[in-house]
Amino acid sequence: MSRAGRARIPLLRRGQPYWSLERVTLPNIATGEPVAEVSQANPGLIGRDLAGSAVATALGAFSTRELLALAARAGELFRSAELPLGEGSQSPDDYVAQLSATTGMPRSLVRANREKICSMLARLPEVLAGLSRGVEPEILDQGFGFEQGRRLSFRRETDWLGLVLPSNSPGVHALWLPAIALKVGWAIRPGRQEPWTPYRIAQAFLAAGLPGEALGFYPSSHAGALEILLRCGRSMLFGDRDTVAPWQSDPRVEIHGPGWSKVLLGRDAAAEWPRHLELLATSVAANGGRSCFNASGVWTSSHGRELAQALAERLAGIPARGLEDPAAELAAMPSRAAAERLSAHLDRLLEAGGAVDLSAPLRGPRLVEVEGCAFLLPTVVWLTDPEHPLAQTELLFPFVSVVEVPQEQILERIGPALVATALGEDSGWRQEILASPKIDRLNLGPIPTPQIAWDQPHEGNLFDLLVRRRSFGLAEPAAAAGGAR
Repeated sequence: MSRAGRARIPLLRRGQPYWSLERVTLPNIATGEPVAEVSQANPGLIGRDLAGSAVATALGAFSTRELLALAARAGELFRSAELPLGEGSQSPDDYVAQLSATTGMPRSLVRANREKICSMLARLPEVLAGLSRGVEPEILDQGFGFEQGRRLSFRRETDWLGLVLPSNSPGVHALWLPAIALKVGWAIRPGRQEPWTPYRIAQAFLAAGLPGEALGFYPSSHAGALEILLRCGRSMLFGDRDTVAPWQSDPRVEIHGPGWSKVLLGRDAAAEWPRHLELLATSVAANGGRSCFNASGVWTSSHGRELAQALAERLAGIPARGLEDPAAELAAMPSRAAAERLSAHLDRLLEAGGAVDLSAPLRGPRLVEVEGCAFLLPTVVWLTDPEHPLAQTELLFPFVSVVEVPQEQILERIGPALVATALGEDSGWRQEILASPKIDRLNLGPIPTPQIAWDQPHEGNLFDLLVRRRSFGLAEPAAAAGGAR
């Protein structure tokens, strides 16, 4: 970056920087000082770039294994290299400081999320094998092949994967990285406060040898995001409930909305709830509580109030610290005004009755300020009414509601869950959980909700979104020749 002042972030059009007249300034959330000027793409420019692209030809020149090796090189560059940033450059430390300044993510958590992205790129062969259920890369290159006596054939559904991305946590960007190995280009619309990670990923891939034709980076308004969703054959959309609602029934768009992730305790696990307290705390508060796989609900068949009280006491030990403090575990809110609105919204829901904020006597005010940044402290709510709105609420900080209902009612009441960790050895209940359509990713046993496995899809399946399996027949050469005579 320009170490004398703010960074200037251009668009990337087929991998090349492009400066637009319209720009948005990103402020430091603590001081209000400008950190970056970000060029903005209008819908017409995006539409022109995504029409008649040469991305298929550019990526088709590589084998899948070559692209996997390229991704591994990009991961190392992303971690440790000085990479282009507009008219200047960005060191690894610049990246951490800039992202932290505009999003409120502590530098310690930015570094942890950076390692998650690097690990994904290093282990992309394992990830791709999990997504494709073990299909050999050579079969993907050829379009057909034979595996264990089966005939297989695939075709890509699109040249471009549209990406309408969030600002909540940089680790989320690991989800779209496998697309390049499938020879599908990226049309990226970054989150407003967090252009840093997708831009640095793009520059790392270009430095590793990826053709520029496979990359479009388009910071933009909602109109630009809409253009990407309409133009791209397949897209991933991140956002709140209102943002994703219009696209829920569009098969071209993979939705990444609120997670409403949960931990479920059956009869035997509930009776031994102290054994699971650290798992619950990790599920709620890991990564500052900012991720869709953080638990926002704990549903237990007994001992609900005492479990909730103990969890409140455990999370009350997580203080707000400055963003540069290596021990920081909480992320700051984007602004004090945003923190005040969110805290007031939660208070209004609590005033409706049937809910008790057990954290309040332990922590004092929910909203605190440290080094110019506004933080919302962890909040554990005990619900006496399982139908209370807070039973299905997800917030951008460590927030969790604890609900007690009989084991037989848990599955019918929990609502949807991106991730559910189910604790209990009742075999009949486990079978009901396995059959439940409400749960996307399921952990049976003591696995925290944020814990991932590289060979398992996080949400949806990017391979199934981008590649179509089809029926396939191949005539034997001799038979074909005989038929021709």
